Amino acid sequence: MQAWLRAWAEWRGPGEIEWCDRRWPRLGTQRLPIRLILADPIAVAEWIGERAEWQRARARRATLIERWPQLEVAVARHLDVLSAQAEGDFRRLLAMLEWLAAHPASGLYLRQLPVPGLDSKWLEGHRALVAELIGDILGCSGGGDLFAVAGLRREPRLMRLRILDPELRARVGGLEDFVAPARQIGRLAWSVRQVYIVENVRCGLAFTDLEGALVVMGLGYAVDVVDAIAWLRKLPCTYWGDIDTHGFAILDRLRRYLPEARSVLMDEATLLAHRDLWGEESRPAAVTGFARLTPSEQRLYQDLRAQRFGTRVRLEQERIAWDYAWERLTPDAHRSGADGAAFRDGAGDSP
Repeated sequence: MQAWLRAWAEWRGPGEIEWCDRRWPRLGTQRLPIRLILADPIAVAEWIGERAEWQRARARRATLIERWPQLEVAVARHLDVLSAQAEGDFRRLLAMLEWLAAHPASGLYLRQLPVPGLDSKWLEGHRALVAELIGDILGCSGGGDLFAVAGLRREPRLMRLRILDPELRARVGGLEDFVAPARQIGRLAWSVRQVYIVENVRCGLAFTDLEGALVVMGLGYAVDVVDAIAWLRKLPCTYWGDIDTHGFAILDRLRRYLPEARSVLMDEATLLAHRDLWGEESRPAAVTGFARLTPSEQRLYQDLRAQRFGTRVRLEQERIAWDYAWERLTPDAHRSGADGAAFRDGAGDSP
């Protein structure tokens, strides 16, 4: 008790200590510290060991508001971000805002902007902040969409397709495997009866000829791109992804645009039949459940999250024996020349 009292009596930190006298029947009168008063934010910042960060945040706030007074409210919401930025990142942010404010409807792509030090990695981490600040500077919110707020041009959303129908390929000059903007694909008029969407490109390359069919490959979480293709919503669609938590997350996301899409080879029987080929997910999806999964898909997703089968179990789709997969992908179609050995050796690769 005496050591504790001495420590407070010798206190040289920020703020002011308030003392009082307390009397007890056996201990007599004791002078005790009852309150540490921190008079201002600088004292609080010093108390928690962040004086330098607070001073940096205040200086950067002053710089931004002096240039754009309309940012006073927005900057207050992001002082933690501003104080944590390296000096080069803050200067880059200023340069970005200066240029966008001076050219509010440039129609340029992001990577075309003549802003010193601008790169994709920096943009990815700062896009939401830039959108909010430039929106306040220009007096429009745009729902946090940087492209809409700043008058920038969006890069086209691309899709990679393989045409599996020989007759349909003949109508487009023999084109089989191509990448094109989704909106352009959406304007095509062709007689397709079945669409497959597969997460892994090699699995898509392994598909052999199928009448009236095409396969979309390698979208991952970017399945939102299918929203640009109206004719796709009118066709039977089969999705095949990895059996892991992210595979089911992508399936749920796809059904936002294609609610009737059915999954294949994403069930417990397939998982257990390939136990010796299991891998491990590095970071499972954190969502507790998905509204667009079927009951059986939801159960398997929950079992994977609960690690019922083992630690972060996953079955990558390309690990499944190709004859096993092909039989379930095309139960009613003619299967010509597809076998596991051919798939493993790279059969189906386009020129």
